[in-house]
Amino acid sequence: MEAVQYKGNDKLLFGIILGVLAFWLFAQTTLNINVDMAKDLQMETATMNIAVSITSLFSGIFIVVMGGLADRVGRMKIIKIGFVFSIKGSLLVGITPAGTLAAPVLIAGRILQGLSGACIMPASLALLKVYWDGAARQRAISLWSMGSWGGSGFCALFGGLMAQNVGWRYIFFGSIVISLLGMWMIKGTPESKAPTTGEQKKQDVAGILTFMVVMIALQVLVSQGSNLGWTSAASLLLLAAAIGFGIAFFRIEKGKDNAFIDFRLFKNSTYTGATISNFLLNGVAGMLIVSLMLLQVGGGLSAQTAGLLTLGYAIAIVAFIRTGEKLLQRFGPRKPMIWGCIIVGISIALLLPTNVMTGTYKILAIISYTLFGIGLAFYATPSTDAALSNLPEAQTGAGSGIYKMASSLGAAFGVAISAGIFVGISAIDTPGSILDNVITFAGRQDNLAYRQGAIYALLFNLFMVLVAIISILKTIPAKKETTLQTSLNTQALETPPTT
Repeated sequence: MEAVQYKGNDKLLFGIILGVLAFWLFAQTTLNINVDMAKDLQMETATMNIAVSITSLFSGIFIVVMGGLADRVGRMKIIKIGFVFSIKGSLLVGITPAGTLAAPVLIAGRILQGLSGACIMPASLALLKVYWDGAARQRAISLWSMGSWGGSGFCALFGGLMAQNVGWRYIFFGSIVISLLGMWMIKGTPESKAPTTGEQKKQDVAGILTFMVVMIALQVLVSQGSNLGWTSAASLLLLAAAIGFGIAFFRIEKGKDNAFIDFRLFKNSTYTGATISNFLLNGVAGMLIVSLMLLQVGGGLSAQTAGLLTLGYAIAIVAFIRTGEKLLQRFGPRKPMIWGCIIVGISIALLLPTNVMTGTYKILAIISYTLFGIGLAFYATPSTDAALSNLPEAQTGAGSGIYKMASSLGAAFGVAISAGIFVGISAIDTPGSILDNVITFAGRQDNLAYRQGAIYALLFNLFMVLVAIISILKTIPAKKETTLQTSLNTQALETPPTT
């Protein structure tokens, strides 16, 4: 039964944020420490790349399921389950043995970490809408965003420092402590469920399974395509599976009452634009893994030194996230979302000149990461508030799940594709034939493959930013809208509004 009179407090909010941090700060450190982990565990780079991206992949696959489940069985219950997954997953990663067992144990732990994010993120976003109102909700969203976007900002720095000074395994042991503390802080919070509308709908098992096959097939194809051979039988089979099951998924879901993904939500252009651009901006996380790998394998930097370069990113995203909130209140969501994307695009452009000396590139990286943090900070709260404010109350969990699915899948595929491009081009025997007639590379010539691979991977990230800007221009209303009023209007609706 919904505790209607209950109002969220900071103890609950910060307990939720600790759960978000367990995913975005601790689990995502693999974006920087993957090189050290691969060496310690005696794993191939391609296998480690799967372990890096599979957490976001499984979070994305199941986040809508868990969001819908949270609406029915209880949001607090699903959040607590998420904490349990986080503890078990972090333990598996922390105790992963080197050698033949490394891959299965590590990947199992990373999958559990992904399931933890799938539980905590949509259920906690639903609670933000139910237990906070108006300006208090916007503050709560900003602080929640500090946990997600801010956590991702500090993850490279935090991971590098931990790996260099105490060992990468203690990152995940620390995640266990954070999760236990978060569980204690949310204890005693009243349960929250969506209003019942009569008969309970059955879970869309067919939709979930077909969607899972599509996502896993695409993920394996993207991350392993260069090793398997893009025209090999295995790659073609994976592509055929993704296309075939993708068609089956859309046929199953179309017009279905209990659809895994309710496509009716996308009749609202504001929600659609926020979700699409969220997918693309999270995909730009690929610039981090590419540039950090380049600095380590191409420039000879340690994980700690490379992570320190991201300090400006971490500080900027936390310092400016509430600026995004103020911009939302003054201009509405469209302008700050576009401004954020433009700044992110500039940050990627600064990383493109990999032909310069390492010292110069380090300076460009520091400026780039700082701008990256500012851009994401401008974008985060306006986008999240635009999506949440356009959801009817009965679909808050499911709609929040789709929005956060966009975050996780965007990160998973952005990292996988960017790393795939980087590793694939880096493996070419005669890389000089690719860009030597266009760009003159200063300094060392034995790392040209890495430097050229990074250029192509970063151009892919820049392309995603351009598409994000176009999607915002096409879908988010130009005029300033009062999101609180939009929220009040949509709460009474059984289906999302059309525009």
